[in-house]
Amino acid sequence: MSDDFGDFEGLERLEDKDFELSVEEIESTALAEYEGPCGGCANCATGSQPIGAGLDNTESAIDITEVEFKANRSAFYRNELGGTLHVGARVVVEAERGLDVGKVIATGEAVHEKRRARGLVGQPMRKLLRVAGEQEFAQFEENRRIEEKAASVFIEKCAKHNLAMKLVTVEYQFDHARLTFYFTADSRVDFRALVRDLASVYRTRIELRQIGARDEAKKVGGLGICGREVCCTTWMSQIKRVNLDHARFQSLSLNPSRLAGACGRLKCCILFEMQNYLATLRQFPELDSRILTAKGEGLVEKVDIFNERIYLRYQNTNIVEPLSLDEIKKYQNRSGKDQVQNYQR
Repeated sequence: MSDDFGDFEGLERLEDKDFELSVEEIESTALAEYEGPCGGCANCATGSQPIGAGLDNTESAIDITEVEFKANRSAFYRNELGGTLHVGARVVVEAERGLDVGKVIATGEAVHEKRRARGLVGQPMRKLLRVAGEQEFAQFEENRRIEEKAASVFIEKCAKHNLAMKLVTVEYQFDHARLTFYFTADSRVDFRALVRDLASVYRTRIELRQIGARDEAKKVGGLGICGREVCCTTWMSQIKRVNLDHARFQSLSLNPSRLAGACGRLKCCILFEMQNYLATLRQFPELDSRILTAKGEGLVEKVDIFNERIYLRYQNTNIVEPLSLDEIKKYQNRSGKDQVQNYQR
C-alpha cells in the first residue's frame, strides 16, 4: 500500500469491532471527549483524568492497597490489617464469590493518586484479609498447574462443539469457586453447550468472557513497534476505542504496519497527541476553506502543523503554493478589514 495521506478506505479492519466487549466495558470515544480541562495531557486521551482534577481526596485516611492477579488484572482493597505491606507480598483478598490470592503492586500515596486519576474516589472496595501463608501459597501454585490442564480441556471441548474460539488465558479463583476462560473470536459465539460441558468436568462456576484484541494484548503482554513493552500492560489504566477519525485528524500515513499495534488494531498511542493536535489546528484554516491572496483565491488543500505551512491550490491556475501561517493570517486579517469597510460603505 502506498505511503501517502488521505484515503483510508480498506483500513476499517484495524478499527475495533462492536462485539469486542472489554472487561472494563470500553465505551466508544468521540472527538469531543478530548476537550478536557487538563490542558492536553496524555491521561485524558486514555480515559483517565489528571491527578487531583476536581476530585476530593476523601480516602486519604484509608489504607488502600493495589493487588494484581493473573494476566495483569488488578483491583484496590482496603487494608485493615494495621501494618504496612511491602510490594510483592502475596495476600488473600475478598472476591466476588469467596476468596482470591494476588500480589501487592502498590501501597501508600501512590494508590491514592491512581484512584484520583481514574475517578474512583468514593467507590466501594473489598477487603484485604491477610498475608498468604505457606499452605495458601502452595494452593496458589497448584491452581496455576490446574489452569494449564484446563486450557487443554477447553481447546478439546471447542473442537468437539465446532466453536472457532481462541483461548487467551485461564484464571482459577483461589478457593475454586470460579473458573474463568478468556477468549477471542471473529464474531459472537453461542457457548452455552460448552459451559455445561466444562461445568460437568470441574464441578464449579464456569465463566467464559469474550474479550477484544486490545484486552488480549493487555493480558498477554508484548513489545510494540517502538521497542518498548506495550502501554496497555505497563501504565494505561483504561483502554479506549481508537477509530480512523483520529488518524485522519493527524494526517497519518496509510501504511497499515505503521497504524496497527501489536494487537492488530489501531495503536493506542494515536490518541496520546490528539489534544495537542486539536489545540494547534485551531490556529489554522479549515481544509477546503477559501483564502484570498495576491495571486487570487486559493483553496486550502493541506495543513502542515509541524512546519506551520498551509498549501493553497489556486483555482484559476491549478498551482499549489505553500504559505506560512503568518502569511495566511495576514491575508485573513486583510480580508476581514475589507469586509468591514465594504459593510460600512
